[in-house]
Amino acid sequence: MSSQHLLVSSKDGITTLTINQPQTLNSLSPAILSELAEQVAELQADPAVKVVIITGAGAKAFVAGGDIAAMQPLGPLEAREVVRKAQQLFNAIEFGQKIFIAAINGYALGAGCELALACDIRIAAEGAKLGQPEVKLGIIPGWGGTQRLPRLVGKGKAKELMLTGDMLCATEAKELGLVNQVVPAEQLLDSAWAMAQKIAGKSQSAVRLIKQAVDNGMEMTIDKAFHYEAELFALCFATHDQKEGMQAFLEKRTPTWKDC
Repeated sequence: MSSQHLLVSSKDGITTLTINQPQTLNSLSPAILSELAEQVAELQADPAVKVVIITGAGAKAFVAGGDIAAMQPLGPLEAREVVRKAQQLFNAIEFGQKIFIAAINGYALGAGCELALACDIRIAAEGAKLGQPEVKLGIIPGWGGTQRLPRLVGKGKAKELMLTGDMLCATEAKELGLVNQVVPAEQLLDSAWAMAQKIAGKSQSAVRLIKQAVDNGMEMTIDKAFHYEAELFALCFATHDQKEGMQAFLEKRTPTWKDC
């Protein structure tokens, strides 16, 4: 269901979630964060949903950042409470079972960049700008940026971006591995939808296990991660889709997935 600040549409197992506050460049206010957390929880629990596309309304911004006016008067304890809620939401996106694609249609700065970092795949419009400019406000990235950004682009480059507050254009972000694709702005949602369809058409039991293997394995030592991968690989052989997928390959036909 759409809410006051979010637009939600679903078709063929793909849900598009649009942050609909273009007048504030879709900045993440406390109200929007709460609504986004509720929507993400509902989508994670919905068996009909396979892939979620997150984007921003308007042509200027995906999410331009957090709500500075709401944050400015906070004390340390209040600030910690806000940031922990945001971290919990972004963790639910990264470590939940659904695949999330960020369709970055403009500025993705601060909290907006951190939201994109939490998604599994990032597709940017040619005019998009990404960055963590929090240092210019006398603060640090606190919604996951100090941890997710170096895991994607490397420690040195991540420090450079956060210490200077510099923005990246979409092409630079792709060269660093921060985004997967750069496409013309008018093709952004179509490109995100095409990617979502590709993923939604695969065995969802395998899709879920791939996501778990990568996201959880990245937090382990390499030896533990290999053991974890082996356990998830073995788990595939308890599913209908493994039997169906391999049988279909041998019979040279298209598999019929049951996602279990």
